[in-house]
Parts: sequence; C-alpha cells; structure tokens
Amino acid sequence: MKPHYPILDGLRGTAALLVVIFHFYEAYFPVMANHPMHHGYLAVDFFFLLSGFVVGYAYDDRWEKMSTKEFFKIRLIRLHPLVILGVILGAISFWLDPYTNKFVDTGFLKLIGVTLISFTLLPAPDIRGWGETHPLDGPCWSLLQEYIANLLYALFGRKMSLIVLWIVVILSGIVLTAVAVHRGDVATGWSYETFWIGNVRMMFPFFAGLLLFRTGKLIHIPNAYIVCSWVLIILFFLPTFKFNGLYEAFCIMIAFPMVVAAGAGGQISGRWAKLCKWSGDISYPLYITHYPIIYVYTMWVVKDKPSAMDGYKVGLVGLLSAFAIAYLALKYYDEPVRAWLKKKWA
Repeated sequence: MKPHYPILDGLRGTAALLVVIFHFYEAYFPVMANHPMHHGYLAVDFFFLLSGFVVGYAYDDRWEKMSTKEFFKIRLIRLHPLVILGVILGAISFWLDPYTNKFVDTGFLKLIGVTLISFTLLPAPDIRGWGETHPLDGPCWSLLQEYIANLLYALFGRKMSLIVLWIVVILSGIVLTAVAVHRGDVATGWSYETFWIGNVRMMFPFFAGLLLFRTGKLIHIPNAYIVCSWVLIILFFLPTFKFNGLYEAFCIMIAFPMVVAAGAGGQISGRWAKLCKWSGDISYPLYITHYPIIYVYTMWVVKDKPSAMDGYKVGLVGLLSAFAIAYLALKYYDEPVRAWLKKKWA
C-alpha cells in the first residue's frame, strides 16, 4: 500500500493562505520591495514543486494499466470544475464591480466571449487593462502552466530515466536562475508580455518535484508540519535583498525541495492530521476562487483610498469571505461534480 503524505496537504494549505494574504496586501503595496510579504508570489513555485512530487507519487506506477487519455481525464476531473467556477465568479465580479466602468466599456457580448474562452484555460483578451492572460481569474495563468506540466509529464516525463530527468532539472534550473538574476525576481509570468517566464517558473520546480519523488530522498525531522510551515512563512516575509534574484532562485531550487522532502518524511496524527487534511482540501478552492474578491478590493483601495484601519477591516472580511466561498465551493460544487464526472467518465 502506498504511503500517504498528509503533511504535504497541510503545507499546500499553508502556501494557499499565504498567497491569498499576499494578494490582499498587494492592493496597498503593488511594488514588491515595499510589500510586507516580499516574496509571497513564490507560493506558486512551491505549488509547482508539490505538484511534480504528487503527480509522480500518484501516477508513476499506473502507466501499465492507464492510457494517456485516461490520465488526462483524471486530471481534468480533478482540476477543471473549479476552473469553471473561478471564471464564473470572475465574470460576475467584473460585471458588478462598482469601482470600475470596465463592464460598460467591454459590453455583455464581449464579456460572454471572454468567459467562454477562459473556460478552456486558454489566454483571453485583456478586458481589464492589467495585461493579464486570464483577466477574469488571474490565478488561472498558473493552472494553464500546470496543464502544460501534466502534458509534458504524460508525453515525456513518465518515460524519463533518472539521468535524463537530472539533465532536465539542471538545465531548467540554469535558465530559472538566469531569468531571476536578470529580472531581480520571478514575480511574473501572468501577463502576455511575460508568458514565457511562466513556462520557466513551471519547468524547474515541477520536474524537480518529480525527481525528488523518484529518488526518495526524504528528510525526517520532528514536528515537520509546524517547522516547514514556519520556514515557508519566513522565506516569504524576508526582505528584498541586493541579490534578490539569487535569493528567489535559492528558495525555489534549494529551500522548497528541502521543505517538501521534510514534509514527505514527517509523521503526523490526531488533530494535526485532521488540520492538514482540511487545509489540503480547502487549498485549491481557496486559491482558484479568491481572486474575484481581490479585483474588487484592489479597485476599492485605488478609488476610495481608505485609511489603513478601514483597509484592514475590509480586508479581513474579504479574507473570511474567500474562505467561506472556498468551503462552499468544495462541499457543494467541487466534490459532488467530481464524483459525478468520475462515475460518468472515469
């Protein structure tokens, strides 16, 4: 029987919470050097690394009985229902946002068209003016990269020997480091202008996670969930450095694999195990549905320029609302829809 890695579920929830808080702060601090959580966007790179590890764990030993088509069915059933919901919430947010006239400028028919394109996860016309490839639900850019990673895994990665996988990881790590050093950070990939950097951000961590799983090099420490969660918090909150690009490359290439290795090598039980399960369950719904709230919150901050205290109060309400929406989405939409799709298609 396969071992389960409940701490990795919990760490995915930790990263999801941190990136949501990061996005709320971003309304006040669009310049990363001024942002309290200077490196919060690295949660996405951590997700990619986790994904590579988990995909290897879940599917490496199933290819004798599973076709490529079946693999894609399974992944679509797992990921795409919440993509659809996130886009719908984003379209409603765009339509009803009282702090911008973008809907008036766009028109209903164009909004419908952009929504239908966004359902496919393909880049859609930038109707918001932020330069996003996915203007109705910004985090969908990383889901598109996740789909590309799954495609590469199914076509090539599952067949790679350890030597070939090491070569892919080393070469993609060199490219990632070069981009990070040149830019001074990796805080992009979500726009049309920098779409290719999204590919760079995905390649190293996903295949490094796959390599980590296949080598089985785990780290065993006590209280791994608490320790690893605090490591993520510290890494995200450390200030912007003179050699910031190198620091972020270090986080992605050294620190995150060590966190995942420690999380996979740790043990947990009782209430902490229940917390990790709940945290893992809520993480993806929270990540993919929270951004429509961020759009409205950000425009409110820009237009009304509220005091810091009012901003924190409304931001807290927004954060709690994001959790409530994520929980409702999980229990009354995602789980039932996935169960129905598995019964019908899987």
